[in-house]
Amino acid sequence: MTMVPRVFAVALLLGGASTALAKPLDVPFVPTPQPLVDRMLEMAEVGPDDYLIDLGSGDGRIPITAAREHGTRGLGVDLNPERVEEAQAAAREAGVEGTVEFREEDLFDTDISQATVLTMYLLPRVNLQLRPRILEELAPGTRVVSHAFDMDDWEPDARDRVNGQRAYLWIVPAKVAGQWQMGGGPHGPVTLALAQKYQHIEGEAMTEDGTTLPLQNATLRGAEIRFTLASPDGMSQEYAGRVEGDTIEPLEDGAGWQARRTATAEAFPDEAAR
Repeated sequence: MTMVPRVFAVALLLGGASTALAKPLDVPFVPTPQPLVDRMLEMAEVGPDDYLIDLGSGDGRIPITAAREHGTRGLGVDLNPERVEEAQAAAREAGVEGTVEFREEDLFDTDISQATVLTMYLLPRVNLQLRPRILEELAPGTRVVSHAFDMDDWEPDARDRVNGQRAYLWIVPAKVAGQWQMGGGPHGPVTLALAQKYQHIEGEAMTEDGTTLPLQNATLRGAEIRFTLASPDGMSQEYAGRVEGDTIEPLEDGAGWQARRTATAEAFPDEAAR
């Protein structure tokens, strides 16, 4: 891999490809089969504390299922007024009209920033149009689930099939690319250089005496970062922290270390185009 060296869950689970994508797209409504809806919600691990936004919600089955089965609050948006009325009627029939809302709205105009689960069944090019907003507007840890179509070079964190139909899950990653000053650990003060492409990270650390320590077993899941630093004398230390803007705080109380970012770098390819 070549790269340059809060927690919400938004699952972008689309109940059906529909004309709610954007007026010029004219995408016909194709409902997501109920078994796949159930699996998508399982992948997103939705619960009563989540707020699910379904882009192109069609007949509303994703938000309605999430509300009925998991107590999840939700919003569905669609450009087709007939689909919106159908979804509202289905919500009343399911007894969840106070938990979910459906609006006639262009999904590109929808404020997704408060979602903790985002769902979709769109077209590949529409997924790519939405990708920069997903990465910028959704909090790290947000869960995004898509029926059928991926996000090009942003690899999913999980994928599954139900009766031959695909579902993809992404966890929105924190931005960690750049240079960090880390102190309080067993290696003493170190300068940590991190390179990032979506959720994939790599890098190295340099001690005060100029010794380079490779970054091993590095993972980034939402705002949670883990890595190991190993020195030439064989001392190895695992670090686990939570990214909060330009600070990394240890997950374990009393761990004694902290890192602060001193320089940023590109984390997502979409940033280079802006």
